[in-house]
Amino acid sequence: MDITIRPVEEKDNEALATLIRTVFREFRIDKPGTVYTDPTTDALYQLFRHSGSAYLVAEESGVLVGGCGVYPTEGLPDGCAELVKFYLSATARGKGIGNRLLQQSIKLAKALGYKQLYLESFPELAKAVSMYEKAGFKPLPHALGNSGHFACNIWMLKELDDQSSSGINLNAFKDEH
Repeated sequence: MDITIRPVEEKDNEALATLIRTVFREFRIDKPGTVYTDPTTDALYQLFRHSGSAYLVAEESGVLVGGCGVYPTEGLPDGCAELVKFYLSATARGKGIGNRLLQQSIKLAKALGYKQLYLESFPELAKAVSMYEKAGFKPLPHALGNSGHFACNIWMLKELDDQSSSGINLNAFKDEH
């Protein structure tokens, strides 16, 4: 299994949008108030040019099979970012790719200086929610910030400890223009 995790590139936009919407249809959560109808889903490379954000994609043998990002969502407490747009194709699940993306995103959030990482999800994504719990995310009774994804009904928060963000070179996530 040849897996590469790398920063998002502009050429990934269409494949990522297709992947995300396919997952939403698969789990029957393709409804308003989700990433499914969010216009930024079609331009993730541009969205993640925002300061304090980063997005990683996973490729298996050169084929894009997943992605996960860290974003300073409006309205979140200081020092808190949101784990966003984390999806895997059906063929990539159960191989540890999602956990690798999650762990790299947590390291990236620490390297970006965040102290907390927040996420929103659905009961239909129970396997993902279980992975979040194993990674130290704790349930919250309500949403934080202003993601605009009012249909989500699972909210979780992880305290990011002060351990080293080893293995993450922020310069690797910046484009050279």
